[in-house]
Amino acid sequence: MNPADLKYSEEHEWARADGARVVVGITSYAQEALGDVVYVDLPAAGTRVERGQPFGEVESTKSVSDLYAPVSGTISERNEELESRPELVNRDPFGEGWMVAIDADDPAELDGMLNAEAYDELIARA
Repeated sequence: MNPADLKYSEEHEWARADGARVVVGITSYAQEALGDVVYVDLPAAGTRVERGQPFGEVESTKSVSDLYAPVSGTISERNEELESRPELVNRDPFGEGWMVAIDADDPAELDGMLNAEAYDELIARA
């Protein structure tokens, strides 16, 4: 079950808005599909990102997957803990395994994302 207070992308990222600050990670479904995460490549604070465009990568024992920005804005924080402990993505994808925080240009861009129910339906069809 995916947290109801988050928004979801079809690329399996989640987003949690706190005003104009948007915290981003990958879903439980995504981390299960990837397998054991061994490396996460995230941009530095201050990096500009554009909605729908790749901003980093997650590497696992199976594959490498791009991370896509749910909103346009500037990276305000990255989860430094993932450099030494990438397994946090597998252990707690909606908590300690978060990836970045973005200062969104327009937080309303999240309105175009899926709610938990719609995301559950998407992964049920996968």
